[in-house]
Amino acid sequence: MSGNISHHVFRVRTLYKKILQLHRVLPLELKALGDQYVKDEFRRHKSISLQEAQHFLQEWENYAMMLWQQVNQHAQNSTNRPHFGADLSEEKFGALRDEQVGQLHELMQEATKPKRQFNISDDGDYKH
Repeated sequence: MSGNISHHVFRVRTLYKKILQLHRVLPLELKALGDQYVKDEFRRHKSISLQEAQHFLQEWENYAMMLWQQVNQHAQNSTNRPHFGADLSEEKFGALRDEQVGQLHELMQEATKPKRQFNISDDGDYKH
């Protein structure tokens, strides 16, 4: 049993680190928003059932794969403005709980704010 738990912990940590590494190539505002969201989501789902954990990890693995593909596409064709992310299918949207819809709405609001509202600059200094 402890072997399964340690494998699960390893899988979660590996995925978490992989996502944060992929975020390094995002524009600064998206990186900051994405990093915080990932940290919050992984922390929020620390003690869920095995079935929920499998679904959670599968969705984040899908996200990491999609982001990896988009990063590679951008690297191969760096003359175009990068496009990151994907539309949420109606099927997946319909499967969300009310709490998740609220979180998604908050994420959308943060992601569409003008850059100056993130208080982040390229050199790491905070703007006032």
